[in-house]
Amino acid sequence: MSDNHGNTPAAWSAVAVGLLGFAVGGAGLMLSPISYPVFWVGVALVGVAGVLFVVMAKMGFHETGH
Repeated sequence: MSDNHGNTPAAWSAVAVGLLGFAVGGAGLMLSPISYPVFWVGVALVGVAGVLFVVMAKMGFHETGH
């Protein structure tokens, strides 16, 4: 198990972008009428969060020393 428990810049950045994606997607579903383009932008942001985490982890930002 990791010593950092996710407290790294890579993890925090991915969570922030993922949370933004969920908020945008949820807002798109709450609009009247439902705005599917806004919803899909939110879905894309959640996907970007995963890619962001992988890229930052490979750059070394998912290590305990940061």
